[in-house]
Amino acid sequence: MGLFDFFQSDIAIDLGTANTLIISKDKVVVDEPSIIAIDKNTNKVLAIGKSAMQMHEKTHENIKTIRPLKDGVIADFHAAEHMIRGMIKMIDKGKKSILPASHRMIICIPSGITEVEKRAVRDSAEHAGAKEVYMIHEPIAAAIGIGIDIDQPIGSMVVDIGGGTTEIAVIALSGIVCDQSIRVAGDSFNKDILDYMRRQHNLLIGERTAEKVKIEVGSALTELDEDAPEDYEIRGRDLMTGIPKVIKISYSEIAFAIDKSVSKIEEAVLKALEISPPELSADIYDNGIYLTGGGASLRGLDKRLAMKTKLPIHIAEDPLRAVVRGTGVALKNINQFKAVLMT
Repeated sequence: MGLFDFFQSDIAIDLGTANTLIISKDKVVVDEPSIIAIDKNTNKVLAIGKSAMQMHEKTHENIKTIRPLKDGVIADFHAAEHMIRGMIKMIDKGKKSILPASHRMIICIPSGITEVEKRAVRDSAEHAGAKEVYMIHEPIAAAIGIGIDIDQPIGSMVVDIGGGTTEIAVIALSGIVCDQSIRVAGDSFNKDILDYMRRQHNLLIGERTAEKVKIEVGSALTELDEDAPEDYEIRGRDLMTGIPKVIKISYSEIAFAIDKSVSKIEEAVLKALEISPPELSADIYDNGIYLTGGGASLRGLDKRLAMKTKLPIHIAEDPLRAVVRGTGVALKNINQFKAVLMT
């Protein structure tokens, strides 16, 4: 191992709309919200990740918080670059290297991404110091992450519900045979909850509160048989009086609020099943559908999809990290996964 190898570190990045995860040396070293806080006057980065998230929707006019990714793709190029660079710095914290580390990076991208959006990801990574940049489609990374052997001539269906996009793909022979990529996912649920609280309870809440509500009492079914969550207290501003107030909300109400978005995901799953070749449909009938991404943790979603498709639904263990784990595996065995990597 030469001196050059010693300073070269490869990293795998799951650049998500809601969270960014980085794997280096087989370990998840960064798991932070995809958000950055910038001083408007000097354009200096004030905070990245969790600390920027704490500032979100609480800032004064000199500070703005930016979520550089929208619907799974880079919406603010400048902020994305700073965010990637800042998160890479988090890895090397505490290690004083004499030479700047040059990184080989693998980054996940949604399967419905355009060439222009792909280029934005590549440029951001290169500006953040990457020597070589590879990209991998999220559903393929998710499939590798949950241990599916993607080389085989066997069809596997993966539904990856992230923050900005839901990626549905049927994978066989190291490629995506048919896919559906819709821009309805975790962020859509948050928006539904926000709108519902405003319409139904005259209560104005922020994005962070909506996210919290989704995690605490979110459900895809209005009636859950087991582990139904307790009612949850929401604090916000009363639209009639302008005074802060608290209300209690049950999981059934949230299920009602996000019902339309969940239906869109169901429709996309059915569409993907409809366009799959018949031989692969037979495999999916045997193996079922795999759910990954943060949205897979939504209570009752597996049951709802099972009722709709009449197929077995498997939730990946630690669904939030399935994609980044798969990207990490691809990084370790770059030659083996050459077929699914794009440069």
